[in-house]
Amino acid sequence: MKEIQSIEEWKAVHEQSKSTPVFVIKHSSTCPISAAGYRVFEAFRTSIPKYVVIVQRSRPVSNEIERDLGIRHESPQLFLLNEGQVTWHGSHYEISEMTIQTAVDAIQ
Repeated sequence: MKEIQSIEEWKAVHEQSKSTPVFVIKHSSTCPISAAGYRVFEAFRTSIPKYVVIVQRSRPVSNEIERDLGIRHESPQLFLLNEGQVTWHGSHYEISEMTIQTAVDAIQ
């Protein structure tokens, strides 16, 4: 999993999602619920590229994602982007192996 640390990196990932699906998780390093969602996502096996934004280190990136995608910020918050659009997103306890797999199955 690669960390997104700049708005430019986020723009590149968003552009990448136009040609191949990508996952992006917003993670709060101080929240136990976020840690649980992050662990679930980290353990999820997929060939889809996975990216993480650590909110405390990259608040401007987190804010830009919120603006670009039009989805209110939460953490943890997981997005599946395909063809440049959000095809699925979940936060908190919605991030589970089953919900992530269902989202992947829906785009394949």
